[in-house]
Amino acid sequence: MDWITKLMEALGSPGAGLAVALENVFPPVPSEVILPLAGFTAGQGKISLIAAILWTTAGSVVGALVLYGLGAWLGLERLRKIADKIPFVTASDVDKADEWFDKHGTKAVFVGRMVPVVRSLISIPAGVSGMPVLKFTVYTAAGSLIWNSALILAGYALGENYQLVDRYLGWISTAVVAALVIAIVWFAVSRSKARRS
Repeated sequence: MDWITKLMEALGSPGAGLAVALENVFPPVPSEVILPLAGFTAGQGKISLIAAILWTTAGSVVGALVLYGLGAWLGLERLRKIADKIPFVTASDVDKADEWFDKHGTKAVFVGRMVPVVRSLISIPAGVSGMPVLKFTVYTAAGSLIWNSALILAGYALGENYQLVDRYLGWISTAVVAALVIAIVWFAVSRSKARRS
């Protein structure tokens, strides 16, 4: 928190954007902490509210493009080969996921940018599936603008109580992680039973 505060004090709104870009790639501190802090800082008059929203949205896009590039580099064929080496997973699973993403990828990217944990991860399958970069950028920017604006404005309105945003959204993050873990366990168990039968 001290590092992020000093970054914003030194660089202003671009500092908040840089923190969000880094958080997208390797999240040491979640956006649920960074964005309300940016709103609180704007409320103190140290940075511009509009600039904070625009810079953090730009940071979100930059971070997402890094992970998109990772997915594109990984590619579908390489992912299929990796899948064949993972227990309970096959190349056909990758193909099914890719088909799903071809149909629903646009909505997944847009909505995914507003879901804790998923907001970073969604960029990788977008790159793997070969979603056009321009389309990915537009929907990432749109979803990020909504998410960033909501959290920054919440921090702005709450003032010194801005940490309440992270406290309540922390429950959502925990629920998302729990749902992902349950889905993975269910997949592994059901695949194991199918193989035995």
